[in-house]
Amino acid sequence: MSYRRIVIKIGSSSLTHNGGRINLNRIDHFLRQMVDLKNQGREVLFVTSGSIVTGMAEMGVHERPCGIPEQQALAAVGQAQLMAVYNRFLREYGAIGAQILLTAYDLEDPQHRLNAYNTMINLIKWGVIPVINENDTVATHEIKFGDNDSLSALVARLINADLLIILSDVEGLYQKDPHLDSLTSKIDVVEDITAEIEAYAGGNTNSVGTGGMKTKLAAAKIATGAGITTVIGPAHKDYVILEIVEMLEKGAGFQIGTTFLAKNNARVKNDGRHNSAQEGWG
Repeated sequence: MSYRRIVIKIGSSSLTHNGGRINLNRIDHFLRQMVDLKNQGREVLFVTSGSIVTGMAEMGVHERPCGIPEQQALAAVGQAQLMAVYNRFLREYGAIGAQILLTAYDLEDPQHRLNAYNTMINLIKWGVIPVINENDTVATHEIKFGDNDSLSALVARLINADLLIILSDVEGLYQKDPHLDSLTSKIDVVEDITAEIEAYAGGNTNSVGTGGMKTKLAAAKIATGAGITTVIGPAHKDYVILEIVEMLEKGAGFQIGTTFLAKNNARVKNDGRHNSAQEGWG
């Protein structure tokens, strides 16, 4: 089993309906796959987005407020709703979820980083699925990751993951924005994230999420630089998580999403004392 410890990041648009309400069907589908991976003997960590948009839907707020206090309050409402739904489905499949909320400072300060590492390692040893999100209720501009793509990569590096899966509303990395050019070609595999590859990433075309392809490429660069294979894949595809893992384990090609190959010479065993913030997050 080459990919035993897996970090899975899913964005807001894949977890909610257009109006911001929680998409129970998709969440059920995602969590069922995670539990299936756990039942295979793998360790799974779930990096979730969606707390603010879920809070907006719960409170009847139609436009994202500009003020930090209002966003923090909405995140508190939304995070509680998300965890309630996650735990309900996980329990149905015989699994347990645990909430971990982080700020950028937590992965920069040595003691906080070590505490986060020890918590995650113990949870996965116990067979618990950590559910990780940015702590939007206390984070300010100066200590925010900015997007959960970066958070997922830093978490993957911190806990020595074998694989990072980032699910998006597109099939993978394209030479041009597929929303604007339907004839553009998907890139199946990337050996090195060069300036040319980075130039393929356009801006954010999603009004719900906080990151576009640029943030996903930045996350892939952090993860692959730490020796972690990374896949940007389509969230809308049925059983996409299981199929990505099976695709990589069999080594029969890179048909699903875009696979960013790990830099094997960069793999360093981490014990939680490594500075996960050394590349920064913008």
